[in-house]
Amino acid sequence: MKALVNDICALVRECGKIILAANREKMAIDIKSGVTDLVTEYDKNIQEQLKVGLKKLLPEARFIGEEGSSDELTEEGYAFVVDPIDGTTNFIKDYHVSAISVALLKGKEPVVGVIYNPYLDEVFSAIKGQGAFCNGKKITVSAQPINNALVLFGTSPYDKGLFGKTIEIITGYFNRALDIRRSGSAALDLCSVAAGRAELYFELQVSPWDFAAGKLLVEEAGGVVTTFDGEPLSFEGKTSILAKNGVI
Repeated sequence: MKALVNDICALVRECGKIILAANREKMAIDIKSGVTDLVTEYDKNIQEQLKVGLKKLLPEARFIGEEGSSDELTEEGYAFVVDPIDGTTNFIKDYHVSAISVALLKGKEPVVGVIYNPYLDEVFSAIKGQGAFCNGKKITVSAQPINNALVLFGTSPYDKGLFGKTIEIITGYFNRALDIRRSGSAALDLCSVAAGRAELYFELQVSPWDFAAGKLLVEEAGGVVTTFDGEPLSFEGKTSILAKNGVI
């Protein structure tokens, strides 16, 4: 499994070069479900490169990507769950907060997670039962309580109806915590919790490719990941998410 993870890390680094070399003056952008749900030619190109590369590494694995796939999760066997560019709007705006996320699920549980931030050249990786790492260095969640916590959140932009509830929740955290942040990348927010850079992240609607790799990273770093209501996460579709250290 370690050899497989090393190969995935090398693959996402290669794909990261596509992000860094993107030509925004000629970028093709399409609208998916709504004006905030965007996809670029680079999302599609990276996903295809990942699909080809990952299939070579583990031919029997299914492939489920954000930008469309006919494969589905099953109770048995392996499946790659991929977000080619998590934070596409940030990428379009050249905001430098985007990542490539790759998870390998066995049945319906992540056993490998890799997230690459090409702007900082940071590769986060985890194997179930073997800890979490950033560029090969072991990482752990922080031990800070809520009053000294940095709280991260997402606004679930694909469902505007959730914004009011999100603001209500984040207002409560703002009054109790050290401060709040919104990055626009669920994958990188989960990495921040895993690395002890923040203590908590929540969002009221995310998809499996947003959190599959990051969930394993947080858990292997000593944190806890559930729905916002404290229930186990499902990989069957959209869900809320709450990731936190072991103290809060």
